[in-house]
Amino acid sequence: MAKNSRNEKNVYQHLNQKQRDKIAVHYSRGKKQYEIAKILSVHPSTISRELKRNSQARYSQEYFPSYAQEKADQRKSESRKKERIKNPKIREIISEKFREDWSPEQIAGYINSEYPELHTNHESIYLYVYNDAREFIPKLARSHKKRQNRQQKQGKRASKIPNRTMITERPDVINQKKRHSDWEGDTVVSRQSKASLVVIRERKSQLVKIRKINSRTAKNTRIAIVSMMKHIPAKLRKSITFDNGLEFAEHELIASKLGVKTFFCNAYHSWEKGGVENANGLIRRYLPKKTNFSLISDGYIRYIENQLNNRPRKSLGFKTPNQVFRNCTS
Repeated sequence: MAKNSRNEKNVYQHLNQKQRDKIAVHYSRGKKQYEIAKILSVHPSTISRELKRNSQARYSQEYFPSYAQEKADQRKSESRKKERIKNPKIREIISEKFREDWSPEQIAGYINSEYPELHTNHESIYLYVYNDAREFIPKLARSHKKRQNRQQKQGKRASKIPNRTMITERPDVINQKKRHSDWEGDTVVSRQSKASLVVIRERKSQLVKIRKINSRTAKNTRIAIVSMMKHIPAKLRKSITFDNGLEFAEHELIASKLGVKTFFCNAYHSWEKGGVENANGLIRRYLPKKTNFSLISDGYIRYIENQLNNRPRKSLGFKTPNQVFRNCTS
């Protein structure tokens, strides 16, 4: 480690390429380690450690600065690698849900919703996949071999939806699921066609409504949501929380038509509406990835919706979402 000659205290820092070049020159000329240390103004143990750690083993009497720098850089890179998702239970759930073709957002939302004692987010899952579990890369929607730059993508999306109210301003009565009138909205897409699904889910009863649209435009999404919710009593539709997808750009028209307040998750925090992400994962059991949604009939969409709403849920005391929601309307 280098020593700052202008200060009485030792300041520890890594040797650089220039210093390693000097070590090689003086060492080849037969200078002693303490002499080299004095020339470089470092502690003699720094030179001793450098020669032991970064020399090529088969050339015990020779020191190559470029090779030494390469070894040092490699060691530094490896030391910075952190183990992602240390909890074995979370790893087990991630593995299970990837096999069911869930997305990282859906997995994170499911974990945070169903396992209060555990916590993760989709960004940690992405990092886990790209650093520790690359066998799951083909399960990702775009399956990039390398993680793309998030900062560039964030700059493209953040400001294109006007007049958003962020989830940080959402009242606690919604956050704590104290009433049967708050919904979450999302879309499920297919790479095989432009058609997609619009999904809304009531946070407390877990009731799900699904509608197919021919293309994921803001207008089509708005029409689908209004159509699904207009027959619900006004007292049971007070808010909807979306992510920042551009298909929700007409949220103000949705709010006006339905008399609801709209809220938006923080950018790339889809897990903040984990309930509908979980519903999307259940839908994927019927419509796996690579399904061509344009070939799926509206009747089959209604069948899926009916199946989900009539499944007993442990979190509902083994009642179904339909049973719980109907009790609110009576």
